Amino acid sequence: MTSAAVLQFPGTAPSDETTSVLESMTPRQKAAVLVLALGRDESPRVLSQLGEQELEELSIEIARMGTVPAEVTDAVLDEFTAMMTDGATNTHGGLDAARDLLNASVGWDKAHTIAERISANFVKAPFAFLQSLDHRQIVSFLSDEHPQTIALVLAHMPANLASFVLAGLGRDLQADVAHRIAVMDRTTPDLIRQVELALERRLSSMGVASDLSTVGGLRPLVDIINRADRSTERMILEGLEELDPELAEKVRAQMFMFEDIVNLEDRSIQLVLRQVQISDLATALKGVSDRVRAKVMQNMSERAALNLADEIDVLGKVRINVVEEAQAAVVRVIRQLEESGEILVGRGDDDAFVA
Repeated sequence: MTSAAVLQFPGTAPSDETTSVLESMTPRQKAAVLVLALGRDESPRVLSQLGEQELEELSIEIARMGTVPAEVTDAVLDEFTAMMTDGATNTHGGLDAARDLLNASVGWDKAHTIAERISANFVKAPFAFLQSLDHRQIVSFLSDEHPQTIALVLAHMPANLASFVLAGLGRDLQADVAHRIAVMDRTTPDLIRQVELALERRLSSMGVASDLSTVGGLRPLVDIINRADRSTERMILEGLEELDPELAEKVRAQMFMFEDIVNLEDRSIQLVLRQVQISDLATALKGVSDRVRAKVMQNMSERAALNLADEIDVLGKVRINVVEEAQAAVVRVIRQLEESGEILVGRGDDDAFVA
């Protein structure tokens, strides 16, 4: 085991297991247990003798650790020929413990700088091990899991990856998972870690700061749906409509679809059109209502509108999936402009206008 690995301790540590754990620990990990055992009063005297790099490396180990069984702590202390005198108690590591010890030894300002660096070093997103897989592999891997487990995983994934995975699920499962993401509220980090470890073990066998964290709700679901293709978007919303009509309406109210371009203020549309390829725009306008097409063309110069009309006519018949991809490209531009603050897109009955 290298010092970069997260040391996992058994829930209880009988003698044989303690010996095995102790043998697998690196010197730096043992030093981290020793410092934790010394506590906030005594550990600063040790830490103050270390250089900044040594202090940072030791702090990373402290931050990586969870609860260290008493037997493991005692065994480490035995190696340093120092026995605990206040009884066998579990030693608690974690980022907060590392930050407290740093504060006591080097002062708040320096401790804050080091803590920021070690946070980036050891904290990883839940279920990050799945992100190296192709989305089709993830679909295959998760398809037999309980819908609540799938919802928990997707709520922690980047929205673009989660949208591909959600699109690959069966229609009924897709709607169920989408519903669970939307109504999910708070999940304990311990539960998330238990699910993550169980999935990681299963995948391996196949060869292939607060006590609560918000992971679900409407916003994650809307972000996922907004990155899905139009057919998947429709299936999810139709499934939600059957499962929970009120929730489906709330989701629709927070989404922006291509046809909603008619609700944008003219100056916003003009800003969008500057960043859209004429070929994409022509394809996106195939088969839409006259109202949508007119709204777009009235925000173009007369010559540009004529050229766009000619481009649409030249296209002839276009496959639906090609039209949907072009519409999605336009909507992505709108969302990017909204995220950058260049335009504001109203939700529900709100108006949209240029910032």
